[in-house]
Amino acid sequence: MVRGVLALVLATLLWSGNYVAGRVLATAMPALWLNGIRWTVSAVILWAILRVMRRSLPLRTHFRAFFLQGVLGMFLFSSLTYLGLHGVSAARAGMISGLIPVVILLLGLWILKERPRVWAMVGVVLSLVGVAFLFGGAFTQGQGLSIGDIELLVAAVCWAAYTVVGKRLGARLDPLTMTAGAAVYGGLLSDLVAVATNPSPHLHMTSAAWWSLLYVCTTSSVIAYLAWTYGVGRIGASRSAPLMNLLPVWTVIAGLVLLHEQLSGQEFIGGLIIIAGAVLAGTRRRQKVAS
Repeated sequence: MVRGVLALVLATLLWSGNYVAGRVLATAMPALWLNGIRWTVSAVILWAILRVMRRSLPLRTHFRAFFLQGVLGMFLFSSLTYLGLHGVSAARAGMISGLIPVVILLLGLWILKERPRVWAMVGVVLSLVGVAFLFGGAFTQGQGLSIGDIELLVAAVCWAAYTVVGKRLGARLDPLTMTAGAAVYGGLLSDLVAVATNPSPHLHMTSAAWWSLLYVCTTSSVIAYLAWTYGVGRIGASRSAPLMNLLPVWTVIAGLVLLHEQLSGQEFIGGLIIIAGAVLAGTRRRQKVAS
């Protein structure tokens, strides 16, 4: 039990580093190139893990599932996140990512016909209040949402869709195979779009940028995933889900400590409200034990 929880906490901590690394790499290379490199390298590593485990990767048999998940999770979510980090701090991006559980709840209500608890819906309303606080300063100053804010909001919706669709496909494919297959098609699509939109990118790679690139290709894409999968296997999916709310917390802390970013009081309050709402939105209906 304890090892499972520690593994889940470690996974969220490592995932938060993706936002910090993305912020560092924002000035080093184009976002689409970064995303293409990340998922191409990650796909090779995940495929190698499957080979070591003597398992196949049925890219043709499950093309539709892999391609859809690759577009939603690896191409759209990651690309939009890196694009957003060009103009938005890692700490602020972490707060926006706190909306993901709320969007998952709403999409599950619409697509999967799930019936959330009353407190979960209260969490949705609370998170929307948090969004108003988080972005309210920009509107009062007549600026509105920045392009980076919009990109990160759309990214949150894409990841929520990736999660909800994954619930439907989970009965047919295990998480490791699904992630590896999605990484192959997501990485391929990212590479094609990167080359098509910017065939001769200008790179400004410092030592910090190289380390950050290594981090996103291995730690946040592979090690964090393996830690999360191990933790879910130890304590179960329902108990694991609330721990995902640690991601925005770690991201804010990492941005403030490692990148010396700053948040206004209004942004901080808005982020806290969003996270609190996400915790409520992540509550699950208790299942009755058959007697």
